[in-house]
Amino acid sequence: MRTELENQVANYQKWRDELRTTIEAYQAWLESHGHADIRRSLRIYDLVESLRNDRVMLAFLAEFSRGKTELINAMFFSGYGQRLLPSDVGRTTMCPTEIFYDGSEEPYVRLLPIETRQGEESISVLKHKPVEWVQIKLDVDSQEDMSAAMSKLADVKTVTVQEAGMLGLLEESEFVTTTVIRRNQGKVEIPCWRHAMINFPHPLLKSGLVILDTPGVNALGTEPELTLSMIPSAHAVLFLLALDTGVTKSDLKVWQDYVKDYVSRRVAVLNKVDLAWDDLKSQGDIDSSVERQLAETAQTLELSQDHVIALSAQKALLARIREDADMLERSGIERLERLIADEIIPAKQQILRAAVSREVGGMVESSLQSLISQRESGATELQEMSKLSGKNRDLAQKLVAKFEQDKTQFGRHMESFKTSLATVSKQGDALLGTMDDERLAEILDKSSQAMEGSWTTAGLMRSMQGLFETFSRQAEKVLAFSAETRGFVDNVYAQFHKQYGFKKISPPELNLERHILRMHTLQQRTEEFCKNPVNVLGREKRFVIRRFHRELVDQGLQLFRDVRSDLEGWLKGALTPLSMQLREHQRLLEHRVESLRKIAGDVNALQERVRYLKKQQDQLAKQILDLTKIHNTLSIDMPSSEAPSAAVAA
Repeated sequence: MRTELENQVANYQKWRDELRTTIEAYQAWLESHGHADIRRSLRIYDLVESLRNDRVMLAFLAEFSRGKTELINAMFFSGYGQRLLPSDVGRTTMCPTEIFYDGSEEPYVRLLPIETRQGEESISVLKHKPVEWVQIKLDVDSQEDMSAAMSKLADVKTVTVQEAGMLGLLEESEFVTTTVIRRNQGKVEIPCWRHAMINFPHPLLKSGLVILDTPGVNALGTEPELTLSMIPSAHAVLFLLALDTGVTKSDLKVWQDYVKDYVSRRVAVLNKVDLAWDDLKSQGDIDSSVERQLAETAQTLELSQDHVIALSAQKALLARIREDADMLERSGIERLERLIADEIIPAKQQILRAAVSREVGGMVESSLQSLISQRESGATELQEMSKLSGKNRDLAQKLVAKFEQDKTQFGRHMESFKTSLATVSKQGDALLGTMDDERLAEILDKSSQAMEGSWTTAGLMRSMQGLFETFSRQAEKVLAFSAETRGFVDNVYAQFHKQYGFKKISPPELNLERHILRMHTLQQRTEEFCKNPVNVLGREKRFVIRRFHRELVDQGLQLFRDVRSDLEGWLKGALTPLSMQLREHQRLLEHRVESLRKIAGDVNALQERVRYLKKQQDQLAKQILDLTKIHNTLSIDMPSSEAPSAAVAA
């Protein structure tokens, strides 16, 4: 029997696939009616591919030994009748682990050796270099083989203190951490792997869910990519705590440093609720104790209490293996899954819907409006033809003269528009040029050189601050250009609406808020990094700084690329619909003048033109119906019988 979470994720996948099919149908409509062009086709292709590769990431985050991996086992792998991921007393998962499904490859576990930390390449870059990874094939039909492969996640090795320091895993002041333990004679134990990727055919993963399991605060401190990119890009973070201890000092530090201000959708999970089950207490006393801990946790973490869930991952796993419905309900895991189903998935849906609307909504709206305008123009012309019936050629010639005049006047407006459009496009291209990869690489390289020469906290802050100042200046330029261009387009729309009855459309605003928030997050992370004496005063400071800065540069570069992409897409989205309306209106004027000329020369051509217009009206009506269906599909939510009514999580 499928869980509520599985049902909701399946519904989400169905809705997303319908979106993709509808967008492909729009592209087919454009091609079949001669409206396709290279730029528009490329935008649609990119959107379809992004929908095909869409993912919802849940990050499981906590201090050491809070039961993250056990919860993942209970939610996703109970069907194997045992713990699939290594989960036991003491240290288990030793490296950040991504769990997903990729149907283009056979199931596998890929492990990135810890020694790659000595290089300059980030995890995201190394993901495209399979030769750097150790790959283990997963036999999903064998519990024994699956368990043996997954156990590799807990592999450790013994190295010297010096070697651990060179890898950036150890500071003299922090010999005891979650993944590094000091041994006798200057030896320490470290993880064998830096990162793990598991391709596994679970129904939820097949529907686009991705799990990020983090091994604890030590990995967060030593792998900047986690804190600067992976966790902030997660659609929700499940933050695990122990019910018996509540929010400890170290838990609160992890929450404040990596979750609170960096992820919009957050759920706190108080694990090990079974520790409160006591045969010597009444159920009422047990419930009261649990509720008190939930309330205190919500207050401490500044969360609404409905986003704090008490459960037992261990009992949930056991209940699903034994198919014990009573224990499963008592474990509390279904409450967590309902919360994800009711809030996290719909929130992701809203993000995706907005992206689709931004990328293709304006194009469909413009195409639909063009069809409606053609139909209205055809109806007007039919009325004109009926007035000409039985009349002399002089009246037809007068109409020709009138439309010739309209055509000439419209042509002048078109030339004026083209001149203004060329100016705006030239300004836009110049602005985009300031954000090309070569220019950005030059800016970031200067920042890198300045940072490498900084040996004080103040110096580090000044050099890193240059990145943020550069972004702020660039963002101001982009927003100013956007406002100016939007004003231009608004004026042109108003002019053509007044003179020619065009539908009055306001171009969308260029929204850079999410990019600015990302930059503020990077800036805050940087300030925290520079204020931490372990980072800026430790023996291996240069190693740590270089790694942090490299990741900061990678994130900054991607940020600029995303801004450039949004600006480029906005320019096309703001100006293309207007250009399409203008071209279509000009084409209709030319056709009407041409047909009237024929009628003025041969009155018999009147009936032929009337028959053509009536046939065209029928064809346009069918096209409008087809395109309206596409428009409505792109605009609607999931079916009301399937979509949840709960509000989006805070």
